This record gives sequence, structure tokens and C-alpha cells, in this order.
Amino acid sequence: MISEPLRNPLSMFDTRDKVAIITGASGSFGRACALTLASLGGKLLLVSGSQDELNDVLREVKEVGGEARVLVRRPDTLEDAEAIRDAALEAYGRIDQLVIASGFNKAGFIQDLPLDDWEAVMNANVRGPWLMAKVVGTYWIESGIKGKMLMMSSVRGRHGNYSGYTGYCTSKGATDALTRVLATEWAQYGITVNSIAPTVFRSKLTAWMWSDDEVGQATRKRSLSRIPLGRLGEAEDLMGMALYLLTPASSFCTGQIMYVDGGYTAG
Repeated sequence: MISEPLRNPLSMFDTRDKVAIITGASGSFGRACALTLASLGGKLLLVSGSQDELNDVLREVKEVGGEARVLVRRPDTLEDAEAIRDAALEAYGRIDQLVIASGFNKAGFIQDLPLDDWEAVMNANVRGPWLMAKVVGTYWIESGIKGKMLMMSSVRGRHGNYSGYTGYCTSKGATDALTRVLATEWAQYGITVNSIAPTVFRSKLTAWMWSDDEVGQATRKRSLSRIPLGRLGEAEDLMGMALYLLTPASSFCTGQIMYVDGGYTAG
């Protein structure tokens, strides 16, 4: 007998009526993920610290026929994370997917970087995701929901960087470790946890690399020299992997750091 997935492979990527929380929804990856899930029938809670930017994403979600609510809040504390979870439950009655697309960087060599800046990076990239995982994961376990959690890592979780990334590289290494340990802890509940790890791709944080000034050109040239495919990434390059990791297609994939990097880590 031929199984339904083999008869209809696209059914494995079905996300209709699934409810997703997306933190960092106003960023490049969060926005692209929101539009992808919305256009395929998902229901979204878009979370960010900027009302104006969230409104822009909400408008675009509606343009593709999607359904979403917005919440101006960051998961800085346990109370914040609980409020985000509760807002999704109040709006839709359940949560199926958690996408942690928020992130932050403050570069500086360790001898010059203030402790406050290092802690700000760690709080945004490690503490916040841990808090969201705690409150949503607890809800999934108690509710018997086989949820899907997706985080944003980076090739910098695996490779160092000579540009003063002691905060960012450390935080993304922690993201990789958190991905693996949550995957092993939650496997017994049927919950999957994975991360996408890109190289440099176009975002608000990297917009300067696409400029024509001397610094932008030099940095872009140096980055391109390490990428076999010969170009920097766009947010859309991440969406096929994101859709895979948030749908039944990836039901036997957990604890993985999925490099979407133009071949950077292969060379």
C-alpha cells in the first residue's frame, strides 16, 4: 500500500491552521517566515519591540491572505515570555510552532567591549530564547502537543571571527547547544527542536555590506571569497529550510543545526 505522503508529497509541508509564535517578526528572517507561513494558511502571533515595524509586517501578511495578531514585547523576563505565550493562546487557543527569529549583535574586541554590551548580546540571543522555550515547551508537554521549535543560529556558532565577535559567536554556540539538549529532552514528547545557521545574508544588521562605500565593498569581497556559491544570502534562501523544519516533513529530524550558507562550512 502506498502511504499518503508518497501519494502526495506536498502534504508533508502542510501548515494550514497551525498557530505559530514568531519573535523578532519585524526582522528579515522573521518577516520572511511570517509571510511564508501566512500564505500557506498558518495563524500567527508576530512579536517584536517595534509597533511600526510590526504593523508593516502585519500589512504584508494580510496582502498574502494571512491571519495574524501583533504584540509589542520582547522576552526579556519570564513574565514577558509568559505574556507572549498567553497572547497566542488567547488569540487562537493553541500553539503549534515557535520560531525564534530575534537576535542582536554588538561587536568589539574583548579588551575593549564593555561587559554591558556582551551581556546585552547574551540576553537577546540566549536568555530570551531559553525563556520562550521554557514557557512554550512546558505548555506543549502539559497539553500533549507535538510542537515544532525553530531557532536562528549562525555559522558563527561553529567558526570564530576576527572582527570582535566574542559575544555573538559565544551566543550562537549556546544556541547550537540549546538546540541539541532540548531536542534530546523533548524527544519523548514528540517535540522537535532545530536551528538554521546561515552565513551573511541581507538584513537590517548587515545592510551596510551591500553599500558601495569602501568598508562595505571590502567586507563584501572578503565574505564572498569564503562562499563557494559566490553570493551573499537573501532571507528567501532560508525559507525552504524553515518550511521543512516547521512541518511534518521533518518529523524524524531533531537536534540539527542546518547550515544554509552557500557552501561556507563545506570549504
